Amino acid sequence: MTERLQHLTALLPQLRAELARLPARLWQRGGPAPIVPAGNVTSRALMAVIGIMTFLASLTLGGVLMVADTAHGWRQDIAREATIQITPEPGLDMQAVIGELQLLALSTTGVVAAVPVGEQEAAAMLEPWLGNVDVAALPMPRMIALEIDPDAPPDFAALREAVERAVPQATLDDHRAWASRLVVMADATVIGGLAILALVVTASILTVVFATRGAMAGNRHIIEVLHFVGADRRFIAGQFERHFLRLGLIGGLAGGGLALVIFAVARWYASPGSAAADADQLRALFGTFTLGAGGYGAIVLLAGGAAALTALTSRFTVTSQLRDMDILSPLDA
Repeated sequence: MTERLQHLTALLPQLRAELARLPARLWQRGGPAPIVPAGNVTSRALMAVIGIMTFLASLTLGGVLMVADTAHGWRQDIAREATIQITPEPGLDMQAVIGELQLLALSTTGVVAAVPVGEQEAAAMLEPWLGNVDVAALPMPRMIALEIDPDAPPDFAALREAVERAVPQATLDDHRAWASRLVVMADATVIGGLAILALVVTASILTVVFATRGAMAGNRHIIEVLHFVGADRRFIAGQFERHFLRLGLIGGLAGGGLALVIFAVARWYASPGSAAADADQLRALFGTFTLGAGGYGAIVLLAGGAAALTALTSRFTVTSQLRDMDILSPLDA
């Protein structure tokens, strides 16, 4: 108790000075002024950091959603297709073999259609790499594209055995190897994206914690005076919470809005109707950047979540700091 009184006595000169300025500092524009100034350099820097973190998190979340949706579409497409490949050999009547294998495939339960790939279609597929070539003059394998019923697929092992027994030069590719590799690649990409997102969120929380501690250290004398005149922890924590909620809301909306603009521009640039010269290559590498309404909504929720997370983090930090301050703990006990 003696140490407590000595400490309060030492604070009396500072208390008188703060109380003299209290009416002017607590009332501005007809209302109470915040403890932490809203327009100082630290606040603007924190707002920029929150905006950058939200922007990076939005890009990561959008990329993860696009990869997951694209991989799901690829898996569905692969599940609906299979291919019979016929290797040409001297003396092999290719047209007769194609007809025989086509009938064999159509007689198999689960195969909806069997369409031979014509020479013109094969030439169109090779044109980007070989240019205009005469496919008929090349010893190229011929293919039969099979359309599979995804709800009731055939027994691929039995179909493969029947194809090889009918025509030894033919093989069945059910694309299952490609599908398994695709699943592994997509899952690894999604897990990596979620890990990056978790790191960004963690970095944001730590940034807000240090910024809150700095703001409290810079305004400690004001906090002590307010608490001495009767302000409790909830009031002081609420002041910081509103301040950081404003910063988080502005920074989150700015970062999330910029990410939405980038996704929209990328989708327009890589759209099939785009006149850009490299749009085809961009679509081949990354798809059409189709995020969907759910993806845009997730980014909006992420921006709002950044503001809420900033406010909650600051409140918990302030409450913890006030509990640890020796000058406040006896009065709150």
